[in-house]
Amino acid sequence: MPPTDYRPDFRLDGFEPASDEVEERFWAHLDAESGSMTTLADHHSPDGRNSFYVIHDGSVTWGLPGEPQLVAAHITRDSTTMTYDFAHAELPLPALAQSWLIKRGCPADAIALPSGMGTTAADPATVALQQRIMRDGDHFELLDSHTDDLSSQTEVVVLLRARGERVQKPFRVLLEQADLDTFTHTLREGAFETMEAAVDWMEERSAPLPPPAPSSARTAGPSPLPGAPPRRPGRIR
Repeated sequence: MPPTDYRPDFRLDGFEPASDEVEERFWAHLDAESGSMTTLADHHSPDGRNSFYVIHDGSVTWGLPGEPQLVAAHITRDSTTMTYDFAHAELPLPALAQSWLIKRGCPADAIALPSGMGTTAADPATVALQQRIMRDGDHFELLDSHTDDLSSQTEVVVLLRARGERVQKPFRVLLEQADLDTFTHTLREGAFETMEAAVDWMEERSAPLPPPAPSSARTAGPSPLPGAPPRRPGRIR
């Protein structure tokens, strides 16, 4: 039996890009490296107009160290003109990619990662936080992230800022750490009053993550999480 092909199937046979600009973006962000991509989860609307993908881009591991390795992609098709358009976001965690897709109309239960696609949540706290990020990810602005898959303990560190002015500790750090012996991972969240304090923690790791108030994550108004950080506060090491 031939090995399963997990490369993304964008289902574009018979369709043309809606414009030259769409064609150029699609090649640059999805098609050019599709041979190095692995589909972690996908969903296709029954009418064929929309496809949603959570993709791991293996080519990123050969680029700048620490860059996000996940791609959330939303393809839209027009069966009248037989054209397609798309949007995408490069994000560091599956839950953030899922949140981005959910806010674009993908059913939440349809974009869950199947068993065997990545590590498994190690504890209920990880499951609960992942579900909250999927639901409320658009309440935060992505400032920076660092993905480390070279050390013995694979980890992803993410810096977010809560949207809204009433959040007491608006800067959040997400820390995902994977155990490749058990193929599980944990995810934890910390809250900080300033970006400087958050970056200091990420660089020093001298104390446990300070937990946020239970209700503070829902005080910010919804706004789409951007596909790329608007600015870099400094590379997380």
